[in-house]
Amino acid sequence: MTDNDPFARLPEVPSFAVTSSSTSHGAALARAQRSGLFGVAGGRDRSPQLSWTGAPDGTKSYVVTVYDPDAPTGSGFWHWAVADIPATTNTLEEGAGAPDSAALPHAARQLRNDAGLSHYLGAAPPDGHGRHRYYITVNALDVERLDIPDDATPAFLGFALSEHIVGRAVLIGTADASD
Repeated sequence: MTDNDPFARLPEVPSFAVTSSSTSHGAALARAQRSGLFGVAGGRDRSPQLSWTGAPDGTKSYVVTVYDPDAPTGSGFWHWAVADIPATTNTLEEGAGAPDSAALPHAARQLRNDAGLSHYLGAAPPDGHGRHRYYITVNALDVERLDIPDDATPAFLGFALSEHIVGRAVLIGTADASD
């Protein structure tokens, strides 16, 4: 594992709380949150359950992402990106990140991850690469909808939300190929 922190060079914003019944901060992700599509035995590619509280006043929407900064790519690996989650939402059920999920709020949009899929892709660190961290992040924004195309990448999403972020909640899960 490396010390690279994806938020280290970004402006500080107020934090709020995110919890999950699927995992806890610093714990290994369950098999359900691992990737069967990428060959992990028992992996189910189910997005984790998430609940958040304490978002700053003025929050008008949320963006949820799952990012692995430890992937051997030079740029990390985006596993999930959901934009335009209404401010009235404060929980996502496990599996909400399925393709064409009815469990996401109507206005929410799942963007393509780094595998080109518009849904959650579970953790799948390569054999021998050690423990990876998965930053599960809820970003609170001051706009109801981001003006980005439906085929925007998570990196482009990051640029777009940077001008509108009013708070951030982070939970870090881990995975190793030997888990």
